[in-house]
Amino acid sequence: MANAAHPDRQPPPAPETTGHEWDGIAEYNNPLPRWWLYGLYATIVWAVGYWVAYPAWPLVSGYTAGVLGYSQRESVLAEVEAVRQERDARGQAQLASASVGEIRADPALLRLALATGKAAFGDNCAACHGTSATGRTGYPNLQDDDWLWGGTPEEIERSIRFGARSGNGEAHVGDMPAFGRDGVLTRAEVEAVASYVLSLSDRPGVSGANLEKGSEVFAGNCAGCHGENAKGNPELGAPNLADRIWLYGSSPQQVAATVSNGRKGVMPAWEGRLDQATIKSLAVYVHGLGGGK
Repeated sequence: MANAAHPDRQPPPAPETTGHEWDGIAEYNNPLPRWWLYGLYATIVWAVGYWVAYPAWPLVSGYTAGVLGYSQRESVLAEVEAVRQERDARGQAQLASASVGEIRADPALLRLALATGKAAFGDNCAACHGTSATGRTGYPNLQDDDWLWGGTPEEIERSIRFGARSGNGEAHVGDMPAFGRDGVLTRAEVEAVASYVLSLSDRPGVSGANLEKGSEVFAGNCAGCHGENAKGNPELGAPNLADRIWLYGSSPQQVAATVSNGRKGVMPAWEGRLDQATIKSLAVYVHGLGGGK
């Protein structure tokens, strides 16, 4: 029927449908552009070709190798092996077989160990100890001369190799008890002994009224690990309380929190994660930072 206002204009033709209709709603027949369909078909052909050419299909005990025989996994393993052989050629095998004492006595091995250790420290240790190895709260500064488990090259190597409280059978084990939380000491005793140990290093803000009581609490509960003079015991991982180095903070509140709740920081064991040459190189490098014994 022509439009009354425009008698020469014809109504648009009815849209073509697929013949499908639901509740009065017809499905228009609008095919996709051919270029789009050709692109879809090309991706399907590419995917099938990729499945055939490269490893793709999982099997019960592996995967299909593909007609090209290429495996990115095997390629990476080959690269790792090539790097290992290159490192061995540069003296890594000698580092692995020598003791840390022998490495430090050999100038050529020492240079190689320091370079290897520096790179390994940045990759594995800097996240906790910092890129400059100065540590942060709960993570020791490796540049000072305060060592919980000993600072000789051999002792450092053992700490790196087995860790502390890491679950490894050879790891350092020594826990700071939770004297307050476990009800061994009262709150007043915890505060008194915290003030006392702070007074040993002349820390400000220490209440003198509690020092005598704190000394008694220390002698009865703390001297067994930290020593009567509070100088610590590396065999137990008990820190020196008479210096000004505090791993978890030196305010009266922070020290009282340590006494009350204990501390059980974990140093991971790197045995099995790092090779022998890298572990020894790390020990030599850390010792050479300036704080080693």
